[in-house]
Amino acid sequence: MPVNEKAFRSAVPTWGSPEELDPRGRKTKTVESTEGATVLMKGNEAVIHGALLAGCRCFFGYPITPASEIAHTAAAMFPLAGATFLQAESEVAAIQMVYGASSAGVRTMTASSSPGISLKQEGISYAAGSELPLVVIDIMRGGPGLGNIAPEQGDYFQMVKGGGHGCYKMVILAPNSAQEMCDLTMEAFEVADRYRNPTVVLADGLVGQMKEPVRLSRAVRELPNKDEWCVAGTAETRSNLICSIKLVPEVLEEHVRHLDRKFQRMEKAEVRWEEYRTEDAELIYVGYGVVSRILQGVVDEARERGIKAGLLRPITLWPFPSEALRAVCAQAKICLTVELSTGQMIEDVRLAVSDLLPVHFYGRAGGVLPSTEELLEETTNLWTSRVGVTA
Repeated sequence: MPVNEKAFRSAVPTWGSPEELDPRGRKTKTVESTEGATVLMKGNEAVIHGALLAGCRCFFGYPITPASEIAHTAAAMFPLAGATFLQAESEVAAIQMVYGASSAGVRTMTASSSPGISLKQEGISYAAGSELPLVVIDIMRGGPGLGNIAPEQGDYFQMVKGGGHGCYKMVILAPNSAQEMCDLTMEAFEVADRYRNPTVVLADGLVGQMKEPVRLSRAVRELPNKDEWCVAGTAETRSNLICSIKLVPEVLEEHVRHLDRKFQRMEKAEVRWEEYRTEDAELIYVGYGVVSRILQGVVDEARERGIKAGLLRPITLWPFPSEALRAVCAQAKICLTVELSTGQMIEDVRLAVSDLLPVHFYGRAGGVLPSTEELLEETTNLWTSRVGVTA
């Protein structure tokens, strides 16, 4: 079912504005039209705008900082767009509700932050095994355990390597702006339906919380027909069965191999990345999320000091842009991976290029962001020790 455009046009808020109250009593400020409109909003809020424009009809979730605005915005906007919002009693319940709605052929989603995502992992594995398209948003915070509510990137292993059980993979999209929180959420629904597989938008807490102008895209007019496999309660779909249990070993093995063939197609077709000043770079930075934005400034400062630096930003953490990274590292002398963790993505960086050049790491954790100055100091020290030239 397409978005109710008239209702949705009245549901584009910038939160905290006292001008109007929506039917649920929440303060909103409206704009005349969504398509082409530019609205100041948080990255978390942009997720819901993107989801509704993509034709998402159901949101099931449980609020958790720093992802709570996703649920808050969904609670206000989904009913206005003729869609369903339901706050589940727990993260475990929410992911199973998403499983059910996806089984019925509906574009559906959930969102949480690191500890909540841990609780959803079993349901994510079940959805992958049942080949159900759904979207999961993870706004990463400090850990392990309860940790804190500050931004971190410690969920890389959990999401990229598969936190649930069994042999499965998911496309992991990593935005670095409020605009991409909207756009990549829309893209996540397309990817999920393209392969009948869960798809993840993975962002650190700062990208979720930062407020920026977002230009809203054209709403999706046509959604894929899922009658061939869904259980929509119709005569046409009565023979369909949504299930991940395969008790005969040979049957399960063939199913796992079928999934693997699908993952191989995803790995070839869905890789995304962005390069910044890599044409002649002799030092390559690798970073994603908010770190990539910091590193753009570091690249410019390093070049002013005589170091030819460049940045490769993975937009898909899986599939990882290994070939693109190898291409830019072929002419370089040093690679420096920067993360808001003690080192997780660096394993994929090393797998891609460690035979070409040394791969170094710089990380901060607990919600502490690296400054341009400390990264420049690290860069200068590495450059001097490896190349022997003082910057």
